[in-house]
Order: sequence, then structure tokens, then C-alpha cells
Amino acid sequence: MASKPARPRSPHLFSGPLQLHYRWSPAMTVSILHRVTGSGMATVGTLLLVWWLAAIAAGPDAYGVFLDVFTTSTGSLNILGWIVGVGLTWSMFQHMMSGIRHLVLDTGAAFELKINRLLAILTFVASTLLTIGFWLILGVK
Repeated sequence: MASKPARPRSPHLFSGPLQLHYRWSPAMTVSILHRVTGSGMATVGTLLLVWWLAAIAAGPDAYGVFLDVFTTSTGSLNILGWIVGVGLTWSMFQHMMSGIRHLVLDTGAAFELKINRLLAILTFVASTLLTIGFWLILGVK
């Protein structure tokens, strides 16, 4: 009986004992975060919008409860308000920067590994700087 010839493996399978064929890259992280931020903004944003609209419709007491969850008695944001506000803002800018990166890739450009890696890293840098700038401008007014 003849032995079976070695068949090629799919690149996503293990290439040896506990060795992955691919190394983790910033492009992979950006791709995953693009999906996470899109889903997160849709879910959290929708829940907050529905809660806000229901609170407005229910009257001043319900709206006061909504405000009390995210603000202090002086009207400034409390810790939960900051986390939700900055988190949604960063998610929006990260999703936008990743979308711009994907638009560039859709034109057929930036597939070279060094440029692709640089653009992936720049999405994190740009989204963080835009978030900081947004909240600094918001704080000035």
C-alpha cells in the first residue's frame, strides 16, 4: 500500500506544533476594531438615544434621572459620563479613520507591507489625537 503524499496546508492552519503561520499585525487590529467600533457605536448609541428620547417623553423627573446618571449636580460630566462620552468619541474617530484607510485600500493603493502597516498605525494615532482635540475644544466652550 502506498503512503499518502503530503498535502499542502491552508495558510490559516498551524504550520507546526503550536506555531501560527501568520504574525499579529496592526492591520489585523484595525480591521477587528473597525467592526467592534461600528457595532459598539450602533448598540450603545441606539440604547442611549432611545433612553434619552423616552426620558424626554416621560417628563422632567425621568429626564432628571437620565441626567443624574451621566452628570454631577453642577452639570459637568461624572466619571461614567466621561467614559461613555470619550469612548463613543474615540470609537467614532477610530471607525472614521479606519474607513478612510479602507477607502485608500479600495483604490488599489497601499498594499505594500510597510505602507499598510504605517497606515494602520496612523489610524490609532489620528483617532486618539482627534478625540483629544475634540474634547479640548469642547472644554473651552
